Amino acid sequence: MTPAKLFMHAYGWGSLVIVIAGVAWVFVFPPTSLRTDRDGVAHFTPDVEHPITGDAVSVNTLIKHYRGD
Repeated sequence: MTPAKLFMHAYGWGSLVIVIAGVAWVFVFPPTSLRTDRDGVAHFTPDVEHPITGDAVSVNTLIKHYRGD
């Protein structure tokens, strides 16, 4: 195996290891910005029930309503 081919194999495998380690790190220790939006609501928050109509209302809609947006 030539030195250039050996270097390319090492470079390719090294890149693969770095990418897999980076993705694993993000899954194990996700940044705060991936857990909540700018209003502090978790991304996978279920809808809540409107007390009068019984319809499903998004939590973000409630936040905008009470904030006055």
